[in-house]
Amino acid sequence: MLYLFGFERIGVAVSDIYFVDPDPIPGQEGAERGVRLEIRRLEPGELKGSIYSARPITVDRPLWRIDLLESVSGAPGSFDRTHHHPSIEGWEPGRRVFDERLSAEPLTWLGERLADLESVLKEIGVDGSEVSSADVAGLRDRAPEIVETVGRLLDRVRSGDLGTPADAGSATSVRASWL
Repeated sequence: MLYLFGFERIGVAVSDIYFVDPDPIPGQEGAERGVRLEIRRLEPGELKGSIYSARPITVDRPLWRIDLLESVSGAPGSFDRTHHHPSIEGWEPGRRVFDERLSAEPLTWLGERLADLESVLKEIGVDGSEVSSADVAGLRDRAPEIVETVGRLLDRVRSGDLGTPADAGSATSVRASWL
């Protein structure tokens, strides 16, 4: 499932994910599932017809990623694989960064970060000119709704309704997600 929240020049994309890393870091072996959130650039396209036509919208490159993941073999609610990627080069995320508070209070941590986009951008080294004041205000205002959406997706992942592989079998690499 994919949710998109669009503002002026950025959007927030949220999706369930099932993931098996082909080259895991030690201690991160095995399947993971949970919810991925990315702050992404949005690009409005030109109308393709009349003034009444639908406008193309491109959900472009990611600026920041958070993975609220748990090992499939672990206890639900452990958030034992939860991390974020404060660096993204083009389309490739940097290394996983684990934060004790993120794992202990993931939804609270997420809400605080979304409500303070300017600090997040400074931390990740993104020029503030990439976003507008409408992006900052819109994300701050919608942060509770986004966090609520993430919470609902986490519940559905834990129930087995989402965050499952299409057909993983014994594959050494699997990624089932919109993001």
